[in-house]
Amino acid sequence: MGTGLKALLGALGALTLMAPAAHATSPTLTRADNRDGQDLSGTWHYSVDPYRDGLAGFHRGAPGAGHRRYDDVDVDALAKAKPTILYEYDMDRSPTATLPAGWIGHDPSLRYYQGLMWYERRFDAPALKPGQRAFLRFEAVNYTAKVYLNGKAVGEHEGGFTPFSMEVTETLRASNNQVTVGVDSTPQADGVPPPVTDWENYGGITRPMRLVITPGTFIDEAWVRLSKDGRIAATVKLDGAQAANQEVHVRVAELGLDVTGKTDAQGILTASAPAPKGLVRWSPEKPKLYDVVVQTGEDRLTDRVGFRTIETKGSEILLNGKPIFLRGISIHEEEFGETPARTITEAGARALLSEVKDGLHGNFVRLAHYPHSEITTRVADEMGLLVWSEIPVYWLVDFANPRTMKLARDMLADNIRRDRNRASIIMWSVANETPITDARNTFLYRLVDDVRALDDSRLVTAALLTDRKTVDGKPVMGLNDPLADKLDVLSANTYNGWYSDDALDALPDIAWKTTDKPMVFSEFGADALSGFSDPVLMRKFSEDYQKAYYEKTLAMARKIPTLRGMSPWILKDFRSPRRQHPIYQQGWNRKGLVSPTGRRKPAFWVLQGFYKDKEAGK
Repeated sequence: MGTGLKALLGALGALTLMAPAAHATSPTLTRADNRDGQDLSGTWHYSVDPYRDGLAGFHRGAPGAGHRRYDDVDVDALAKAKPTILYEYDMDRSPTATLPAGWIGHDPSLRYYQGLMWYERRFDAPALKPGQRAFLRFEAVNYTAKVYLNGKAVGEHEGGFTPFSMEVTETLRASNNQVTVGVDSTPQADGVPPPVTDWENYGGITRPMRLVITPGTFIDEAWVRLSKDGRIAATVKLDGAQAANQEVHVRVAELGLDVTGKTDAQGILTASAPAPKGLVRWSPEKPKLYDVVVQTGEDRLTDRVGFRTIETKGSEILLNGKPIFLRGISIHEEEFGETPARTITEAGARALLSEVKDGLHGNFVRLAHYPHSEITTRVADEMGLLVWSEIPVYWLVDFANPRTMKLARDMLADNIRRDRNRASIIMWSVANETPITDARNTFLYRLVDDVRALDDSRLVTAALLTDRKTVDGKPVMGLNDPLADKLDVLSANTYNGWYSDDALDALPDIAWKTTDKPMVFSEFGADALSGFSDPVLMRKFSEDYQKAYYEKTLAMARKIPTLRGMSPWILKDFRSPRRQHPIYQQGWNRKGLVSPTGRRKPAFWVLQGFYKDKEAGK
């Protein structure tokens, strides 16, 4: 086990330790990849712990010496001094894996393991200069994380898709640091998302982790954007003892711009300046990004930012003041290949998004059903793809539970703060397919209000369930949801012809009740096993059925006067444990237009043709 982490937690017991914890306020550390420090990705030891013995003894009390995986004990030295001592774990000699990755990538037999996994690695760190601070920052750990450094518990976090950090200034040493992370993937009844979903859980440390070194007072957040009144606005938050009354500069050298001011008593600067006449607005056709430098005292933070506006007017969505149709698709955070492990690299993100931009002729992507990697949103900025970003308030979360509400609000805030500088993101979504109840309405109204308080520059939406009525003997679809009044864009998940008994030939004649707000089809789709053709019987799961389904659904879509975009379900097949048809699914949702290995199905070309027409203004 070597030099580990001292057990300060035994008296609490395993259930207390790894239970979902309330979100602790910690620095955001936006653009941590641009800050001083070192990447901690790479080789880690791991050890499965299904009974949570590393946190508690046989009778759930304080763990005995043989069971503490985070103990500050040198096993080799102890064995020499006391040869008869029992140790059942030794992280230094446990198997290794390359992180970040879900643990399904360590060993395929771990696919359905839901529980506690220990990770550990050692690293040397640069000596801190006087006044400097050190943080461990994880971009995502799924689902609950407990972090130890050099014998001390330094923090915990719940939620598998947003970043978190903890200060380790007093705990870090110059050499042979040992960081240990207990990752528990067990879904929680009061968690977000709920225990039952339709995607692979991918337990593990799934995104990069980093040691970040900062000055005593540093730039924690810097949000720079083009306001609707034509000004470059900046909101900068400092963290540290000297955060108040500090001069801050936000510079865009290419534009000759320097937005300057002093922070208030809370360490926040809010300032703006007229947008220079030479400003090139970001758009899918011209995704111009500017180098932005934020500076205060000893700290300097850089980012690449695009400037654009997004708003609605009546039933139109306006990008930079001009109407736009969102030619999109939904994607899960799962790389191409037969054995994905949620290992998203820049190359992997480009491969996925290129299928949208270059393959489908799309300009829009829905990142479902949770915040995707920072890598993906930055690549979307560079490529010129508009983005829908959401949190996993999905299906049947515990809407009446205050703890669930707090967890969802914290996730939403973390997601927005992380990505407010991404010009590609035009919509924040607060939920997906949530049945209407009073508790649900109260819950989602609060989230919508939170979005508007945190970011007034983007649109708010949610993927809603549809309502079906029969009028004069004909079906009429609509969105009979009280949440619709609170949203900027109405988004409908509709599966007529797949999860309904509608004949495909009847789809074009289905009418939709519309309002004066823009509507998008956030989901529609049909499963098809790649390579399975059945042109005569047209059975479901055949490529022929999926192709015809798209043809008929798009014919229906053409008749909806307020439809302003779509993100069909889904770009590529993805793993889902609930999908267990032994022939057609085998643990995969097959609604992708592309197979796991990248083979395009016939329906891909149907949607491409539709988008080419839209691109040409037809």
